[in-house]
Amino acid sequence: MYLTKNEIEIMDVLWKEGRPLARGEILSLSEDKSWMDSSVHILLNSMLKKGAIREAGFVKCGKTCGRVYEAALSCEEYYVSTLESTRTRPNLVKLFQAYSDRIGLKEEDIAAIRSILDEKN
Repeated sequence: MYLTKNEIEIMDVLWKEGRPLARGEILSLSEDKSWMDSSVHILLNSMLKKGAIREAGFVKCGKTCGRVYEAALSCEEYYVSTLESTRTRPNLVKLFQAYSDRIGLKEEDIAAIRSILDEKN
């Protein structure tokens, strides 16, 4: 699944909040957005078609009801899917090393990774 920069900005809001959001909440929580408020409906419909988000019910907004949306996959699941869709699959060890060099790892991250690897053996 490929998401545009604007769609990723909306996903970041949904991932950060961790709960279903109405269109208005998405607009108010979108800091430094590169898209216009009037485009949110088009972006949400595109994301629904791609399966990135799903409807999670309705909320009363004044005299009308509006849909609320939630992420259909986690941030980690999305980025793994983008790696899977590349023609050249990256070497996992080199990918991990590059990530570690760029971002750094905390002791608790290292312990959690060791635990996952121990379970796999």
